[in-house]
Amino acid sequence: MGADSNNSDLKNNYRKVKFYVDGKFIDTGTIHCGLIMGDHTKVGINTMFNTGTNVGTACNIYGGGFPPKFIPSFSWGGADGMTEHILEKAIDTAARVMERREVTLASSEIDLLNSLFDRTAAERNKAFSG
Repeated sequence: MGADSNNSDLKNNYRKVKFYVDGKFIDTGTIHCGLIMGDHTKVGINTMFNTGTNVGTACNIYGGGFPPKFIPSFSWGGADGMTEHILEKAIDTAARVMERREVTLASSEIDLLNSLFDRTAAERNKAFSG
């Protein structure tokens, strides 16, 4: 996460937090629920997230303002708009991050990323179409 990125786990009105799951917002039953973010997601400097934000796997989120409360896996962008993160580039970045830690991105992990990319295509299409 980039420097000065932040998230709140408590809404200003102290109401229960709603969280996006399986195509709809659900009541979490709690007033505390911050940010849930998938593996291999990167966040730029000064990025802000609303309470109850759900960010998928292999995203690159940046820019001013608040991005959407639901960001599907393999998304690229921020509050000013999102687009699909290119799968091959996401895998390349994940491999570089792992290599920096002296770990090899396993073929099973690459298979998992490929599968997740396919399984979340409809979420991205819906989120980016308006």
